[in-house]
Amino acid sequence: MENILNQTYPFKNEPLPYGYGGLEPYIDAKTMMLHHDRHLQAYIDNLNKYIETKPEMQGMTLEQLLTRFPDDIEINHNAGGVYNHAFFFAGLRRGSSQIVVGLSGRLLQLITRDFGTLENMKNQFNSAAMSVFGSGYAWLCVDPHGRLVIVTTANQDVPFVPTSGLKPLLNVDVWEHAYYLKHYNLRADYLRDFWNVVDWVRVSNRLDNCLTMG
Repeated sequence: MENILNQTYPFKNEPLPYGYGGLEPYIDAKTMMLHHDRHLQAYIDNLNKYIETKPEMQGMTLEQLLTRFPDDIEINHNAGGVYNHAFFFAGLRRGSSQIVVGLSGRLLQLITRDFGTLENMKNQFNSAAMSVFGSGYAWLCVDPHGRLVIVTTANQDVPFVPTSGLKPLLNVDVWEHAYYLKHYNLRADYLRDFWNVVDWVRVSNRLDNCLTMG
């Protein structure tokens, strides 16, 4: 899924890196099917349609579109929708094992330095996600000083606006379509289950890439 982030027009959906039921019992198969095949696909279709007649945009990746055209409502909504969903799906992992392979080394060191403990980070992340009014996302990011920070975005906004310097490591989708079929309107229950399917290896690799790029 993360390969979508490097695509240019025409953007194409990719299969999930796990089956629709691969995140059971924490995220149900029907939600994953609808979320990937309907919601993400709609953003991809709308984005392709919008930039079909805009050759100046057709060679750009999602991040380039979002940073170079931050005031374009269609780009913000559709390119943001593709980016945020692809990033979210790629950050989840198959199965329900409690083993957090990858949550060690530099990632764990920075979490301990900036939040005290992993549990403190999770609690702050959950509080941020619960604070999103309506639809949006919570993110764990690296700031320009190499510190881990938690931020929220509304709707399909992204955290790396040109002035922020933030680089995302992990996000959670708190639009109701991400959890309503299983968790109804109980966002806190969804967030509790979310931590059981975080791909810490992916998060750790993202951190290494961010710090390597500077």
